[in-house]
Amino acid sequence: MRNVAVGILVLALSTLGCGPASGPPPEAQKTVLVTGATGRQGGAVARELLRRGWHVHALTRHPHGEAAKKLAAEGAEIVKGNFDDPASLDAALQGVHGVFAVQNFWEAGAEGEVRQGTTLADRAKAAGVRHFVYTSVGSADRHTGIPHFETKWRIEQHLKEIGLPCTILRPVSFMENFLGDRDLLDRHVLRTPLSPGTRVEHIAVADIGRFAAEAFDHPDRWIGRTLDVAGDARTMEEVAAVLGVRLEPFPWDAFEKEAGPEITAMERWFETTGYDVDVSALRKEFPWLTDLPTWKASVAAVRAPE
Repeated sequence: MRNVAVGILVLALSTLGCGPASGPPPEAQKTVLVTGATGRQGGAVARELLRRGWHVHALTRHPHGEAAKKLAAEGAEIVKGNFDDPASLDAALQGVHGVFAVQNFWEAGAEGEVRQGTTLADRAKAAGVRHFVYTSVGSADRHTGIPHFETKWRIEQHLKEIGLPCTILRPVSFMENFLGDRDLLDRHVLRTPLSPGTRVEHIAVADIGRFAAEAFDHPDRWIGRTLDVAGDARTMEEVAAVLGVRLEPFPWDAFEKEAGPEITAMERWFETTGYDVDVSALRKEFPWLTDLPTWKASVAAVRAPE
Protein backbone atom coordinates (compact mmCIF):
# COMPACT_ATOMS: atom_id res chain seq x y z
CA MET A 1 0.00 0.00 0.00
CA ARG A 2 2.60 2.45 -1.11
CA ASN A 3 -0.11 4.98 -1.87
CA VAL A 4 -0.53 5.77 1.83
CA ALA A 5 3.11 6.66 2.15
CA VAL A 6 3.44 10.39 2.10
CA GLY A 7 5.71 11.77 -0.49
CA ILE A 8 9.12 12.88 0.37
CA LEU A 9 12.09 13.81 -1.65
CA VAL A 10 15.07 15.44 -0.11
CA LEU A 11 18.25 16.42 -1.97
CA ALA A 12 21.17 17.29 0.48
CA LEU A 13 24.37 18.60 -1.02
CA SER A 14 27.40 16.37 -0.57
CA THR A 15 30.50 15.33 -2.47
CA LEU A 16 30.63 11.86 -3.90
CA GLY A 17 33.88 10.70 -5.49
CA CYS A 18 31.88 9.95 -8.60
CA GLY A 19 34.58 10.85 -11.06
CA PRO A 20 35.40 14.09 -12.88
CA ALA A 21 32.81 16.28 -14.51
CA SER A 22 32.73 16.47 -18.27
CA GLY A 23 31.61 19.27 -20.54
CA PRO A 24 28.31 19.30 -22.40
CA PRO A 25 28.18 16.69 -25.17
CA PRO A 26 28.35 17.50 -28.87
CA GLU A 27 24.93 17.55 -30.46
CA ALA A 28 25.50 14.21 -32.17
CA GLN A 29 26.14 12.62 -28.77
CA LYS A 30 23.22 14.24 -26.96
CA THR A 31 21.52 10.95 -26.11
CA VAL A 32 20.36 9.68 -22.72
CA LEU A 33 19.29 6.13 -21.97
CA VAL A 34 16.34 6.37 -19.58
CA THR A 35 15.56 3.26 -17.56
CA GLY A 36 12.10 2.81 -16.10
CA ALA A 37 10.91 5.00 -18.95
CA THR A 38 7.38 3.58 -18.90
CA GLY A 39 7.10 4.25 -15.15
CA ARG A 40 6.52 7.44 -13.23
CA GLN A 41 10.05 8.70 -12.58
CA GLY A 42 11.57 7.47 -15.83
CA GLY A 43 8.59 8.73 -17.80
CA ALA A 44 8.88 12.19 -16.26
CA VAL A 45 12.60 12.30 -17.04
CA ALA A 46 12.12 11.10 -20.61
CA ARG A 47 9.47 13.72 -21.35
CA GLU A 48 11.46 16.57 -19.82
CA LEU A 49 14.58 15.60 -21.76
CA LEU A 50 12.61 15.39 -24.99
CA ARG A 51 11.17 18.83 -24.29
CA ARG A 52 14.71 20.18 -23.93
CA GLY A 53 15.92 18.68 -27.19
CA TRP A 54 17.77 15.60 -25.95
CA HIS A 55 17.59 12.29 -27.79
CA VAL A 56 15.97 9.75 -25.49
CA HIS A 57 16.47 6.01 -25.68
CA ALA A 58 13.73 4.53 -23.50
CA LEU A 59 14.67 1.17 -21.98
CA THR A 60 11.79 -1.21 -21.40
CA ARG A 61 11.11 -4.93 -21.20
CA HIS A 62 7.84 -4.36 -23.07
CA PRO A 63 8.57 -2.35 -26.22
CA HIS A 64 5.14 -3.07 -27.68
CA GLY A 65 3.18 -1.99 -24.62
CA GLU A 66 0.89 1.04 -24.64
CA ALA A 67 3.21 3.13 -22.45
CA ALA A 68 6.13 2.47 -24.79
CA LYS A 69 4.02 3.32 -27.83
CA LYS A 70 3.01 6.61 -26.24
CA LEU A 71 6.64 7.51 -25.53
CA ALA A 72 7.59 6.64 -29.09
CA ALA A 73 4.86 8.94 -30.37
CA GLU A 74 6.37 11.72 -28.25
CA GLY A 75 9.77 11.23 -29.86
CA ALA A 76 11.62 8.63 -27.79
CA GLU A 77 13.43 5.70 -29.35
CA ILE A 78 12.23 2.52 -27.66
CA VAL A 79 14.97 0.06 -26.69
CA LYS A 80 14.26 -3.44 -25.43
CA GLY A 81 16.34 -4.38 -22.40
CA ASN A 82 16.37 -6.08 -19.04
CA PHE A 83 18.44 -5.31 -15.94
CA ASP A 84 19.02 -9.02 -15.49
CA ASP A 85 20.34 -9.41 -19.04
CA PRO A 86 23.77 -7.69 -19.17
CA ALA A 87 24.05 -8.27 -22.92
CA SER A 88 20.88 -6.27 -23.52
CA LEU A 89 22.27 -3.48 -21.33
CA ASP A 90 25.54 -3.44 -23.25
CA ALA A 91 23.61 -3.06 -26.50
CA ALA A 92 21.40 -0.30 -25.06
CA LEU A 93 24.40 1.63 -23.71
CA GLN A 94 26.26 1.84 -27.00
CA GLY A 95 26.79 5.44 -28.07
CA VAL A 96 24.84 7.14 -25.28
CA HIS A 97 26.12 10.17 -23.39
CA GLY A 98 24.14 9.69 -20.20
CA VAL A 99 21.97 7.29 -18.23
CA PHE A 100 19.03 7.90 -15.92
CA ALA A 101 18.87 4.93 -13.56
CA VAL A 102 15.93 3.78 -11.46
CA GLN A 103 15.20 0.29 -10.15
CA ASN A 104 12.04 -1.15 -8.60
CA PHE A 105 12.51 -2.60 -5.10
CA TRP A 106 8.88 -3.66 -4.97
CA GLU A 107 9.28 -5.83 -8.04
CA ALA A 108 12.87 -7.06 -7.71
CA GLY A 109 13.20 -7.38 -3.93
CA ALA A 110 16.12 -6.10 -1.86
CA GLU A 111 18.96 -8.17 -3.32
CA GLY A 112 17.47 -7.97 -6.80
CA GLU A 113 17.40 -4.19 -6.68
CA VAL A 114 21.03 -3.99 -5.57
CA ARG A 115 22.10 -6.48 -8.23
CA GLN A 116 20.25 -4.60 -10.96
CA GLY A 117 21.51 -1.20 -9.87
CA THR A 118 25.14 -2.24 -9.58
CA THR A 119 25.06 -4.21 -12.83
CA LEU A 120 23.75 -1.21 -14.75
CA ALA A 121 26.40 1.02 -13.19
CA ASP A 122 29.18 -1.44 -14.05
CA ARG A 123 28.01 -1.77 -17.65
CA ALA A 124 27.68 2.03 -17.95
CA LYS A 125 31.22 2.45 -16.67
CA ALA A 126 32.49 -0.11 -19.18
CA ALA A 127 30.64 1.66 -21.99
CA GLY A 128 32.23 5.02 -21.15
CA VAL A 129 29.01 6.78 -20.11
CA ARG A 130 29.87 10.38 -19.25
CA HIS A 131 27.03 11.16 -16.83
CA PHE A 132 25.02 8.72 -14.73
CA VAL A 133 22.01 10.15 -12.86
CA TYR A 134 20.78 7.77 -10.18
CA THR A 135 17.51 8.17 -8.31
CA SER A 136 17.88 6.89 -4.76
CA VAL A 137 15.74 7.71 -1.70
CA GLY A 138 15.62 10.55 0.80
CA SER A 139 17.89 10.04 3.84
CA ALA A 140 19.49 6.97 2.28
CA ASP A 141 22.69 7.90 4.10
CA ARG A 142 21.10 8.07 7.56
CA HIS A 143 21.06 4.32 8.28
CA THR A 144 17.32 4.12 8.81
CA GLY A 145 17.19 0.32 8.76
CA ILE A 146 14.30 0.48 6.28
CA PRO A 147 15.14 -2.17 3.65
CA HIS A 148 14.23 -0.16 0.54
CA PHE A 149 16.31 2.77 1.85
CA GLU A 150 19.30 0.58 2.64
CA THR A 151 19.37 -1.04 -0.81
CA LYS A 152 19.67 2.35 -2.47
CA TRP A 153 22.44 3.37 -0.10
CA ARG A 154 24.35 0.25 -1.16
CA ILE A 155 23.98 1.23 -4.82
CA GLU A 156 25.11 4.79 -4.02
CA GLN A 157 28.22 3.40 -2.37
CA HIS A 158 28.94 1.25 -5.41
CA LEU A 159 28.78 4.30 -7.68
CA LYS A 160 31.43 5.97 -5.54
CA GLU A 161 33.61 2.87 -5.49
CA ILE A 162 33.77 2.52 -9.29
CA GLY A 163 34.26 6.26 -9.92
CA LEU A 164 31.36 6.66 -12.33
CA PRO A 165 30.65 10.33 -13.16
CA CYS A 166 27.31 10.67 -11.44
CA THR A 167 24.58 12.73 -9.85
CA ILE A 168 22.41 11.23 -7.12
CA LEU A 169 18.83 12.35 -6.58
CA ARG A 170 16.98 11.06 -3.54
CA PRO A 171 13.21 10.78 -3.96
CA VAL A 172 10.78 8.82 -1.76
CA SER A 173 7.00 8.90 -2.06
CA PHE A 174 5.38 11.23 -4.54
CA MET A 175 2.38 13.54 -4.55
CA GLU A 176 1.05 11.23 -7.26
CA ASN A 177 0.74 8.45 -4.68
CA PHE A 178 -2.39 10.16 -3.42
CA LEU A 179 -4.02 9.34 -6.76
CA GLY A 180 -3.86 5.63 -5.90
CA ASP A 181 -5.58 5.99 -2.53
CA ARG A 182 -9.11 4.71 -3.15
CA ASP A 183 -10.39 5.96 0.21
CA LEU A 184 -9.18 9.43 -0.62
CA LEU A 185 -10.65 9.37 -4.12
CA ASP A 186 -13.93 7.60 -3.36
CA ARG A 187 -14.75 8.64 0.22
CA HIS A 188 -12.71 11.86 0.46
CA VAL A 189 -10.87 10.44 3.43
CA LEU A 190 -7.12 10.35 4.04
CA ARG A 191 -6.40 7.38 6.32
CA THR A 192 -2.96 7.41 7.93
CA PRO A 193 -1.30 6.02 11.04
CA LEU A 194 0.66 9.25 11.36
CA SER A 195 -0.34 11.80 13.97
CA PRO A 196 -2.19 14.89 12.67
CA GLY A 197 0.75 17.10 13.64
CA THR A 198 3.43 14.96 11.97
CA ARG A 199 5.08 17.03 9.27
CA VAL A 200 6.08 15.35 6.03
CA GLU A 201 7.61 16.45 2.75
CA HIS A 202 6.26 15.81 -0.74
CA ILE A 203 7.54 15.97 -4.30
CA ALA A 204 5.78 16.08 -7.67
CA VAL A 205 7.09 13.46 -10.09
CA ALA A 206 7.43 16.09 -12.81
CA ASP A 207 9.97 17.89 -10.62
CA ILE A 208 12.12 14.75 -10.52
CA GLY A 209 12.16 14.90 -14.30
CA ARG A 210 13.22 18.52 -14.15
CA PHE A 211 16.03 17.86 -11.67
CA ALA A 212 17.41 15.06 -13.82
CA ALA A 213 17.23 17.20 -16.96
CA GLU A 214 18.95 20.07 -15.16
CA ALA A 215 21.74 17.67 -14.21
CA PHE A 216 22.22 16.52 -17.80
CA ASP A 217 22.05 20.11 -19.08
CA HIS A 218 24.64 21.38 -16.60
CA PRO A 219 27.09 18.54 -15.82
CA ASP A 220 29.72 20.95 -14.52
CA ARG A 221 27.38 21.89 -11.67
CA TRP A 222 25.82 18.49 -11.06
CA ILE A 223 28.39 15.72 -11.46
CA GLY A 224 29.52 14.76 -7.97
CA ARG A 225 26.40 16.17 -6.33
CA THR A 226 23.86 14.40 -4.12
CA LEU A 227 20.61 16.18 -3.45
CA ASP A 228 17.60 15.35 -1.24
CA VAL A 229 14.61 17.43 -2.46
CA ALA A 230 11.07 18.26 -1.45
CA GLY A 231 8.61 20.63 -3.04
CA ASP A 232 6.49 21.03 0.08
CA ALA A 233 6.38 20.18 3.79
CA ARG A 234 3.11 20.08 5.74
CA THR A 235 1.54 18.38 8.70
CA MET A 236 -0.95 15.63 7.99
CA GLU A 237 -3.73 17.99 9.04
CA GLU A 238 -2.50 20.52 6.52
CA VAL A 239 -2.22 17.87 3.80
CA ALA A 240 -5.84 16.84 4.36
CA ALA A 241 -6.95 20.49 4.24
CA VAL A 242 -5.14 21.13 0.95
CA LEU A 243 -6.59 17.98 -0.61
CA GLY A 244 -10.06 18.83 0.69
CA VAL A 245 -10.53 15.54 2.54
CA ARG A 246 -11.14 14.35 6.08
CA LEU A 247 -8.23 12.97 8.08
CA GLU A 248 -9.04 9.59 9.57
CA PRO A 249 -6.82 7.68 12.05
CA PHE A 250 -5.52 4.31 10.88
CA PRO A 251 -4.49 2.15 13.89
CA TRP A 252 -0.97 0.80 13.49
CA ASP A 253 -1.93 -2.87 13.75
CA ALA A 254 -4.64 -2.52 11.12
CA PHE A 255 -2.33 -0.46 8.94
CA GLU A 256 0.37 -3.14 9.03
CA LYS A 257 -2.12 -5.85 8.05
CA GLU A 258 -3.05 -3.85 4.97
CA ALA A 259 0.27 -2.18 4.08
CA GLY A 260 2.74 -4.85 5.18
CA PRO A 261 5.86 -4.63 7.36
CA GLU A 262 8.06 -2.73 4.90
CA ILE A 263 5.75 0.27 4.50
CA THR A 264 4.86 0.16 8.19
CA ALA A 265 8.53 0.42 9.12
CA MET A 266 8.85 3.47 6.90
CA GLU A 267 5.74 5.12 8.31
CA ARG A 268 6.90 4.51 11.88
CA TRP A 269 10.19 6.16 10.96
CA PHE A 270 8.27 9.13 9.57
CA GLU A 271 6.42 9.39 12.87
CA THR A 272 9.49 9.21 15.11
CA THR A 273 12.28 10.69 12.98
CA GLY A 274 11.41 11.63 9.41
CA TYR A 275 13.25 13.51 6.74
CA ASP A 276 15.09 16.74 7.44
CA VAL A 277 14.91 18.63 4.17
CA ASP A 278 14.95 22.42 4.30
CA VAL A 279 12.27 23.22 1.75
CA SER A 280 12.75 26.98 2.09
CA ALA A 281 16.43 26.68 1.20
CA LEU A 282 15.63 24.46 -1.77
CA ARG A 283 13.06 26.94 -3.05
CA LYS A 284 15.67 29.70 -3.02
CA GLU A 285 17.82 27.63 -5.36
CA PHE A 286 14.96 26.02 -7.32
CA PRO A 287 12.00 28.46 -7.27
CA TRP A 288 10.09 26.30 -9.77
CA LEU A 289 9.46 23.51 -7.24
CA THR A 290 5.82 22.44 -7.12
CA ASP A 291 3.95 22.79 -3.83
CA LEU A 292 0.97 20.64 -2.87
CA PRO A 293 -1.78 23.17 -3.73
CA THR A 294 -0.27 23.76 -7.17
CA TRP A 295 0.00 20.03 -7.78
CA LYS A 296 -3.60 19.48 -6.71
CA ALA A 297 -4.80 22.24 -9.04
CA SER A 298 -2.88 20.73 -11.96
CA VAL A 299 -4.38 17.29 -11.33
CA ALA A 300 -7.87 18.76 -11.04
CA ALA A 301 -7.39 20.60 -14.35
CA VAL A 302 -6.35 17.42 -16.13
CA ARG A 303 -9.29 15.48 -14.73
CA ALA A 304 -11.91 18.19 -15.21
CA PRO A 305 -14.69 17.24 -17.66
CA GLU A 306 -14.84 19.16 -20.91
